[in-house]
Amino acid sequence: MAETDYDVSHMETLDRDLGRISNLELATAYVARPFVGYGVALLFVVAAGLLAALFFGQTTSSFIVIVAAVFGAYMALNIGANDVANNMGPAVGANALTMGGAIAIAAVFESAGALIAGGDVVGTIAKGIIAPESMGSASTFVWAMMAALLASAFWVNLATWVGAPVSTTHSVVGGVMGAGIAAAGFAAVSWGTMGAIAASWVISPVLGGVIAAGFLWFIKSNIVYVDDKIAAARRWVPVLVGIMAGAFASYIALKGIKQLIKIDLLASLAIGAVLGVAVWLAMIPVIRRQSEGLENRNRSLKVLFGIPLIVSAALLSFAHGANDVANAVGPLAAIVQALGTGDFTHAVAIPYWVMVIGAVGISVGLFLFGPKLIRMVGSQITKLNPMRAYCVALSAAITVILASWLGLPVSSTHIAVGGVFGVGFFREWDYERRLRKARGALPARPEHAAEERRRRKLVRRSHFMTIVAAWIITVPAAAVLSALLFIGIVTMAG
Repeated sequence: MAETDYDVSHMETLDRDLGRISNLELATAYVARPFVGYGVALLFVVAAGLLAALFFGQTTSSFIVIVAAVFGAYMALNIGANDVANNMGPAVGANALTMGGAIAIAAVFESAGALIAGGDVVGTIAKGIIAPESMGSASTFVWAMMAALLASAFWVNLATWVGAPVSTTHSVVGGVMGAGIAAAGFAAVSWGTMGAIAASWVISPVLGGVIAAGFLWFIKSNIVYVDDKIAAARRWVPVLVGIMAGAFASYIALKGIKQLIKIDLLASLAIGAVLGVAVWLAMIPVIRRQSEGLENRNRSLKVLFGIPLIVSAALLSFAHGANDVANAVGPLAAIVQALGTGDFTHAVAIPYWVMVIGAVGISVGLFLFGPKLIRMVGSQITKLNPMRAYCVALSAAITVILASWLGLPVSSTHIAVGGVFGVGFFREWDYERRLRKARGALPARPEHAAEERRRRKLVRRSHFMTIVAAWIITVPAAAVLSALLFIGIVTMAG
């Protein structure tokens, strides 16, 4: 009996020891995981420097180009970690995509957007914010671009580390402006361009919110609030998918294949209309098959919006890649041209290897560091389901595509968050409207009404204030940091 008790006690001790070892292994893996990510990121940054050395050649300026490429790769990683979360967060928060699926879709379409349609916005970032001729020399211009690139990358990295949803576009614009002022005074800044960019920062979240609220109103009015929800969904969901397909086709025709064939705006819209109608007709039997056997209730509608939400997320990723690759490689492209040709006053010719650094860096940053902020955007601002997330993603895609077409470096963060707030505020308004209609002329108890309104605040006001504060501080913070870095670089170079 004593031996049996000893054996049992010994086995329990062994189990506890093995449990401690297992917990230690899990803890070690948890601690080591971030370091693996940092190691992979470091390898990518080094690879970007080697790529620059390979393509730029052995010249007296090659070291500067290598350093600039490293800074550009560093910035691209931070864009992937921060901005892409705004694109994929709604789909993940609505449980329409797994985290792995979202990362895979974003990586493919972000890279495609950057490589196919990213050129025009790069020109705006590199040449539209400051007047290059005011710099006086190519070396001064190069130092200013270096300071802007490093300052914006560092600021976005810091903000991502603390979980602040700042705009990478704001960071780059602030960095370029700060370095330009430090290099040549306030006259170096193109204040007209800055005014247009600043206006787009205000317009883009408002427009994104209005478009998202408009689509949600349409869905509720024509699908959710009708008696036969399934029949209404069969009628309208294919139309909504066709709208997305048409917008995507128009953008590709107008911007993506312009190096092969020139297509004007009217022709691109015609192409989009034709493909949109084709997709609409093709989706009719698909949605009909999906809807077979579904109950006539709102929960069933979420299933039917899975495909539109995934398509809209892919579209938004493409548009974001086209628009925000400029943040990573715009200053780098300007540096490469200034050092390679000595010309820093004319349009920037963007080397393909520079675009590759931006495109791949965004995808790598998303894969390594994106999940945390994807979860935050998808679930902590307001509650999303597939229908609401679809409205956010589609409105953001349309707004970003329009901005990229116009060459305006708008913030995808502003657009996406504006869309989320637009959906949430519309739901609050719609709930109050329906509640008043249901009550009719009956007076409500004040305490009950106040408590109900508090409970039904569907947008978290604390997040709204935090986000606005982050938006306000980013431009001056990046500008000051960039100016200080420029002074330091010039001092060391001199």
